[in-house]
Amino acid sequence: MTEPRPLAVVTGGTRGIGLALSRRLVRLGHRTVALYRADEEAARRAAAEHGLIAVRADVSDSRAVRAAARHVLAEHGTPRVLVNNAGVNIDRPFLDLTESDWQRVLDTNLSGPFHLTQAFAPAMLAAGDGVVVNVGATTGIRPRLDGVNYAAAKAGLLQLTKCLALELAPAVRVNCLIPGMTGTEELVTRFRLNEPRHRAAVLSEIPQRRIGSPDDIADALEYLVGPLSGYVTGQKLIVDGGQFMW
Repeated sequence: MTEPRPLAVVTGGTRGIGLALSRRLVRLGHRTVALYRADEEAARRAAAEHGLIAVRADVSDSRAVRAAARHVLAEHGTPRVLVNNAGVNIDRPFLDLTESDWQRVLDTNLSGPFHLTQAFAPAMLAAGDGVVVNVGATTGIRPRLDGVNYAAAKAGLLQLTKCLALELAPAVRVNCLIPGMTGTEELVTRFRLNEPRHRAAVLSEIPQRRIGSPDDIADALEYLVGPLSGYVTGQKLIVDGGQFMW
C-alpha cells in the first residue's frame, strides 16, 4: 500500500506568486489545496491546468478561515506545509486612509495568517512534522509612502513568524519568505514596468539587474519546505536580487 502524498495549503494560491508556489508544491509531490477569495475563473483554470484543489475562502474573515480549515482537515487530511501568501494592497496617503482601508489590509495580511495557522497547528503538532511559510514583503522592513497599512501588516507578520517559530517548535518550523520586485501582472501594472523609463529606474536599484520571476520565489519556497532547511526556523529569507541587503 503506497503512502499518501503529503498535503500542502497555499492561500492566494491560484494567481501570481501564489500560483507559482502552488505549482512548485505539486511538482514536489504534494497534494495542494489553493485557497482563493473571489476569482473563480482563475481558480478553475489553475485547478484544471496544474492539478490544484481550489477552495474558496476569504482569509480576512476569521469564520471563513476556520470553516475552510475544517473542510480541508475533514476532506484532505493534515497539511504538512502551510503557505500564508494571500495579501491585499490599499495604498493611500496616511491622512486619507479610512478605518476600512486599515482594517481590510490588516485582516487579510496579518490576521489571516494568524487564524489559519492557529486552525491547522494542533493537527500539524499532533502529526509531529510541519512547515509554515509566511510570505512577507520588503515594506515590512523598509517603509514606503502611501502604504502604512500594508507595511504595518507585513512588519507584524515578521514578528508573528518569530513567535510561532518559538511556540510551535520543535515539530513545526516557521519562516518568512520575502519576495522583492517580482514580475507578476499586478506588480508590472503598479510599478509601470512595461515603460522603459520606469523599468530602467527599478533595475538600477537591483544588483542582479533583472526583475525576479515567480519561479525565483518558488525556488526559495522549495528550500524552506525541504530537508535542506531542517535546522532553519524563525528566519526571513529575502529573494530580491540584492536590492535590499538587510
